[in-house]
Amino acid sequence: MSISREVSSLQTIDLRQAIIMRVNGNTKEELKDVIADSIDSDERALPGLGVLFEMIWKEAGQNEQTYMVDSLYRHLHQQNAAVANPSPS
Repeated sequence: MSISREVSSLQTIDLRQAIIMRVNGNTKEELKDVIADSIDSDERALPGLGVLFEMIWKEAGQNEQTYMVDSLYRHLHQQNAAVANPSPS
């Protein structure tokens, strides 16, 4: 493994740990607020949402994972259709 990959890997692990430590001990309401405040926010919040999603994904069963993928797929294809077929002005 190259040094840059090792450093990158260590930074990723440190980022995950920092994010988990930041929300560890939060109530359900506080966790909901963290997610809600991060959505449509500054792009700096995206890694945090990614770590939280990773935790959800790992705990999800096959049906829940399928639901999440289907939901994401529908959302992306609705956006693509809107871009390809803009409404007349």
